[in-house]
Amino acid sequence: MNRYFLYLSYNGKNYCGWQTQPNGVSVQETIEKALALILRTDTPIVGAGRTDSGVHAAEMVAHFDSDGEKNFILKGLVEKLNRVLPKDIGVDRAVAVKADAHARFDAISREYKYYITDQKDPFAHELKYLNHFPFDVETMNRLAQILFEYEDFTSFSKLHTDVKTNNCLISKAEWVQVDPHNLVFTIKADRFLRNMVRAVVGTLLEGGRGRLDEIGMRRIIEAKNRCVAGASVPGHALFLEKIEYPADIFE
Repeated sequence: MNRYFLYLSYNGKNYCGWQTQPNGVSVQETIEKALALILRTDTPIVGAGRTDSGVHAAEMVAHFDSDGEKNFILKGLVEKLNRVLPKDIGVDRAVAVKADAHARFDAISREYKYYITDQKDPFAHELKYLNHFPFDVETMNRLAQILFEYEDFTSFSKLHTDVKTNNCLISKAEWVQVDPHNLVFTIKADRFLRNMVRAVVGTLLEGGRGRLDEIGMRRIIEAKNRCVAGASVPGHALFLEKIEYPADIFE
């Protein structure tokens, strides 16, 4: 039995999130059904994380095990998967990894991007957060830098989750004004809590509207209380952008 990483992307609009759930169609479930059809055996996959309902991925990684012919898994499987999978899920490649490699636990960083626009666009309205309020980008970047001072982000986590710790090491948090109409927030960390990125963005936007300063930002984080942070922004403008792994887990 050999282990492989699948590198894939998806538009999350039509899915209840990455993880298989009883009350909706998930990305994980859709891929597992396609794998079972092609490999003619149930083939569970384990993703690098969980994206919420409606959230997209420019790069997601999932591992699976197979005793199928290795050359086919690495080359022919990707082509067959892309024929079977719906148009909103694409597989980029399959990569051989060590037998104990884990898509979730071996990831050393994950990067997300959130897209905001003040310009109505019939072709991108499902991928960007339309907001006509002018934001102070300099203030939002100043508040974003405060995130580096902390590790416990309970205030930005969905309530009643099953994680053992709410500690995360953030290595990047930056707003970029791409052009007069479009704004992008990039955040990178070793791990993220459920709903964390959307809650962080919503809180930073409060600063961009002049409703939050550095003292208030620190108070929110130190309170370790989701109720004191800003509202979560919509998921349709959030993308899981990149996942990094140590080189030694690959064959």
